[in-house]
Amino acid sequence: MAADDEQQEGAPARPSSAPRALLWTAASVPLPGITHLRMGRRTGGTLLLLAYLGGLALLGWGAYALGADESNTLAAVAGMATSSQWLLQAMAVVFVAAVVWIAVIVHSWVITRPPGGSRGLRLGSGAVVALLVLTIAVPSAYALHAGYTTYETVGDVFGGGEDGLPHDEADPWDGAERMNVLLLGADSGENRYGVRTDTMMVASIDAETGDTVLVGLPRNLENAQFPEGSALAERYPEPYGFDLLLNDVYQTVADEPEELAINDGVRDPAAHTLKEVIGHNLDLDVEYYAMVDMMGFRDLIDAVGGIEVHIDEPIPYGMQGNVLEEGSQLLNGYEALWYGRSRIGSDDYGRMGRQGCLVKYVAEQIDPTTLLTSYRDLAGATQRTLTTDIPQSKVPAFVDLAEQVTETGSMSALQLSPPQVSTADPDWGKVQDLVVEAIAAGSENGDNVPAEPESGGPSGEDSQEGSEEAGDEEGSGEEESTEWQDYTGLAEPSPEDPGRQVGAEATDLDTICP
Repeated sequence: MAADDEQQEGAPARPSSAPRALLWTAASVPLPGITHLRMGRRTGGTLLLLAYLGGLALLGWGAYALGADESNTLAAVAGMATSSQWLLQAMAVVFVAAVVWIAVIVHSWVITRPPGGSRGLRLGSGAVVALLVLTIAVPSAYALHAGYTTYETVGDVFGGGEDGLPHDEADPWDGAERMNVLLLGADSGENRYGVRTDTMMVASIDAETGDTVLVGLPRNLENAQFPEGSALAERYPEPYGFDLLLNDVYQTVADEPEELAINDGVRDPAAHTLKEVIGHNLDLDVEYYAMVDMMGFRDLIDAVGGIEVHIDEPIPYGMQGNVLEEGSQLLNGYEALWYGRSRIGSDDYGRMGRQGCLVKYVAEQIDPTTLLTSYRDLAGATQRTLTTDIPQSKVPAFVDLAEQVTETGSMSALQLSPPQVSTADPDWGKVQDLVVEAIAAGSENGDNVPAEPESGGPSGEDSQEGSEEAGDEEGSGEEESTEWQDYTGLAEPSPEDPGRQVGAEATDLDTICP
């Protein structure tokens, strides 16, 4: 049997020089199999070329199918990226294709190289062939690394878990008209014990229109109520109840998950319990949570190239006297973190407004192209900083919903802060009324809103009408005081910090986020 590097009887002559042989070898990079056809190996060359062209046609058809319906393109990509089985299969295909392609390149040189030649010529030709191999090996290795990074991130963040409900792509929300997701910012560090959830807001999203209301809960809310029959309710019974702040609930449960968690079998019992507690107090069905470590938040912002914000007044921050200057600024991760955390010259409630602005800016500015081009850094940052109970099967639907929020939906906010809510002794019935009214005001048509809570104080509308009537009776021609003046006793009609919301009405974020 003739060796591969020997001329087979009846086969076309080999190229007469090494450069010509290298040109034919290089031709097998864009057209694997073409060199084998030139050397008379018709069966092998034809099979290789047909397989290659068939693969290109399949990829082209897939790209066309994804692009045919632009509204579902990102959701479809997200569905593939979050499917562990699809990722493993894709990586296997890439690996096999790369190995075969590299073998074809090397074999093309073996069957075309001229006999003899100096040692230097052989070494130089081998170096050129090695470079040709790298043109396939490097992008293949990059693709495999990307696939593995995505696979690992998906497994760590979403855990492959399901929420126990059947998933229907045609009805991903199981008939629910709104999706309520608890967004948590966890503040932890080496110089303090445990985790404090200083940022807590519920994003209530209309599943049909994408209209979103961000309900912000101050970290210093007291007297949190616990679901009846829960271990927390038994540990902290009325009338004294929970004697810590709302941002302490997470760590309280994390210290004793088996004793206090509502469900200690989930990945993060403390976060799951906090989700249930906040849903109970707001009288909302909060389906999922997403918690971001605040220090890792800066990595997420850096991964997407920063966030542009508009600052009306300079914001001091840090221990070194740093300042975020007024005007339109492109903030890196460190600066964005302080934009949402600084309380110098402000307070908890002013920074709550800026945190709502951050959500708005991120939603507006992080487009699909940014996500795709930054995915490696973003995946690493996400893996380190994000935990959630959103199942993998729901991710494509959430991506689709997020597009709806940014493209057609409106975004408003309700801060459960003074003067509309007393943080020291909140009237949870009134709070629930305010949430219902905020969602109704924030919805495009007001149809998809939760029912009025059975318990609770007077509705915000009635209270507002009552106060207006009282104002009319007491007005007697004098200028009425503002709600801020009534609350603080100060002369200025509104707070100097534009991030702080005053009043029970849901506030359009465009008002406090220019």
